[in-house]
Amino acid sequence: MNVATILQHKGANVVTARPDASIAEISKLLHSCRIGAVVISSDRLHVDGILSERDIIRILAERGEEALSLPASAVMTREVTTCRPDDDAARLMGVMTERRFRHLPVCEDGALVGLVSIGDVVRVRVDEIEHEAAALRDYVTHG
Repeated sequence: MNVATILQHKGANVVTARPDASIAEISKLLHSCRIGAVVISSDRLHVDGILSERDIIRILAERGEEALSLPASAVMTREVTTCRPDDDAARLMGVMTERRFRHLPVCEDGALVGLVSIGDVVRVRVDEIEHEAAALRDYVTHG
C-alpha cells in the first residue's frame, strides 16, 4: 500500500501554522485539533518546517514560560523529511521508526498534499497483514 492510499482513507487535510505564530498559539492549535504536530508554512503550500509536541516540551524545559512567546520559526525543525504519494507504507514505517519521526508531510512536485502519522502507517500495515492472513486461511480451508 502506498501513501496516496493512506491519504484517500484519512483525508488530505493538513493543519498548518505560519512561521510567526507563537508557541502558545500553536499549543492551542495542537490541542484543539487533537494532533501531535503542525506543518509550518508561510503559504500553506510549501513546507517551511514542522513543529511537534516534543519540540514544544523541549523548548519549555529549556526556556520556561518565555518559550510560549517565541515564534514557531525559532523552534521548528527546518530540515523536514517528507514523503511522496507513491512511497510504500512499509518503507515509511521503517524510516519513521529508525529516525524517530511520528509525522511526515507528503509533498508532490514541491507542494504539500497531506500528512501521515506513524499511527496511519501502522494502521494500514495491520490491515494489510490481516487481509493476507484471511486470504491464507481461506486458501487453506477451501483449497
